[in-house]
Amino acid sequence: MQITKDAETRTPRGMSRSGMVLFSYGFRPFFLAAALWAIVSIGLWAAFLNYGVMVAGDYGTLYWHAHEMLFGFAPAVLAGFLLTAIPNWTGRLPIAGPPLVGLFAVWSIGRIAMLTSSGVWVTAAVFMDSLFLPLMLVLSAREVIAGRKWKDLKVVGGLAVLSFANIFFHFEVLAVGSPELGMRLGLGAYVLLVTIVGGRILPSFTRNWINQRGRTDFPVPYSRFDAATIIVGAVSLAAWAISPGSIATGLSAAAAAVMNGIRLIRWRGWTTWPEPILFVLHAAYGFIPLGFAAVAFGSVGLSQVAVLHLFAIGAMSMMMLAVMTRASRGHTGRKLKSSPTTNTSYVVLAVVALLRPAAELVPAFTMQLLTLSALGWSVAFGLFALEHAPFLCRNRKPLAARQP
Repeated sequence: MQITKDAETRTPRGMSRSGMVLFSYGFRPFFLAAALWAIVSIGLWAAFLNYGVMVAGDYGTLYWHAHEMLFGFAPAVLAGFLLTAIPNWTGRLPIAGPPLVGLFAVWSIGRIAMLTSSGVWVTAAVFMDSLFLPLMLVLSAREVIAGRKWKDLKVVGGLAVLSFANIFFHFEVLAVGSPELGMRLGLGAYVLLVTIVGGRILPSFTRNWINQRGRTDFPVPYSRFDAATIIVGAVSLAAWAISPGSIATGLSAAAAAVMNGIRLIRWRGWTTWPEPILFVLHAAYGFIPLGFAAVAFGSVGLSQVAVLHLFAIGAMSMMMLAVMTRASRGHTGRKLKSSPTTNTSYVVLAVVALLRPAAELVPAFTMQLLTLSALGWSVAFGLFALEHAPFLCRNRKPLAARQP
């Protein structure tokens, strides 16, 4: 999220000053709900794995789990990000108050509907779940176009792909029986969004941090190489979604892995090691080249489930946790410093990002690794909720009251 120094030190423009504080800005309800849903949904999944507890009725517990990670939890984080970032990009007023309550209700109804889907209710549940992403697409497109921020239409395009992927995921579950294409298409859209938005925030935040310390070893500015890297990544992700085992997919993924690795090195993330709340952004992006390398190996036999989780937990969820902690602190008037609790959540989720794919590679310990991964996931987002819920539910901290 592109946050200027001025935006971090003043009362957010257009923020609702009446009604519940929780609905005064988009990041507040959606970040908190995303963390809580991450814990609840993975807890239900663990209950199914260990005790056979069925959820989501006729939709199927396995497919419900995959859907809620990609199209339940993740869209909430994305909504919180976009509802806060787009006003900064466009200079327009953010959505707050009753309209935000309504938008949040649409997301919440989708979660309840999917959780209780069974029998003839499945079709209605799918319809209600399918409303949120297109609604976010329309709202985001309206703001970007009204603000004439044409370069940000790339993000709107990502939302369009996600909206289609969610609907296609449902179609595959109900009509085909296996949502593999919808799953890879949705995850690929998130990975592409990370490469686009990450290219804006990582070098910017890193440059500011280095500059504040009187140094000049800045990240390499955005160039044609970055644009080429995004394009190659998009082509590779599309190929992976359509034909994950093809040689063409493997070759394009190998190229994307190398180019994203070079891109990450150009941002000089290792210099930010003393600042965990910044370093974690680089660490999360590091799963992008690692994920593409896994796609390349997947074309010659690596488990596709392992590839999926390397992207889903490492690149997508870890980046989301990093953005959630930074934005929650910055936009509630707290100092942009991560606490030991936050740092622990970063480390735990990074370990989970490696453990969960390993469950597919070590069959003798699959169940133990799955259980540990579920526990670690819950701990990581539980720590976020424990520390940040008070920030998200209370008024912004006045500038004069901040710690130096």
